[in-house]
Amino acid sequence: MSDNVDASGSTAGGSTGAAAHPTHFVVMGVSGSGKSTVAEAVAERLGLPFAEADRFHPQANIDKMSAGTPLTDEDRRPWLESLAEWIGEHDRQGRSTVTACSALKRSYRDILRSRAADVRFLHLDGDTETLARRLHARKGHFMPESLLRSQQATLEPLADDEPGATLDIAPPAEEVVERAVRIAAAAIGSAEGPRGSAQG
Repeated sequence: MSDNVDASGSTAGGSTGAAAHPTHFVVMGVSGSGKSTVAEAVAERLGLPFAEADRFHPQANIDKMSAGTPLTDEDRRPWLESLAEWIGEHDRQGRSTVTACSALKRSYRDILRSRAADVRFLHLDGDTETLARRLHARKGHFMPESLLRSQQATLEPLADDEPGATLDIAPPAEEVVERAVRIAAAAIGSAEGPRGSAQG
């Protein structure tokens, strides 16, 4: 996909996502909610750099999750700080971004917002049965199903004063993607002034 980035912040694709007032989107939710799929699609459709938060985890965190051990807030802080700095670096360059990150707690989201003025969240929300079914179908991922309930217990939904929207993942994936793209395009259009693509 174009404009994907790894943890180093490198990009592929010709679009820069440069903007006078950059807007950053964090597609959030528990494991199995489709964060990466939706975030990558939004980034590709809008020509924005994309970051997969899992790639920012230190190996110690990956080892703990692979063993079915929930991460502590202390484990998560350097991971979130690193991701926030990636967002901030692009913000200083005037570039909007899209990130896929669980961002389960308000305190985690506050860290992600700490390096840029306009960070918005798209919360992908679904019931336990749907999420468990998706996790069971996934291959090559270090998050075991046993941690789903732990994540759901940790999850703090977006508060009224947090910028963003909640999207139900029950509809077909393409419908969820389309809604996310429309929300992101409208937000960018609002921040930068009228743009034809904002109506997508």
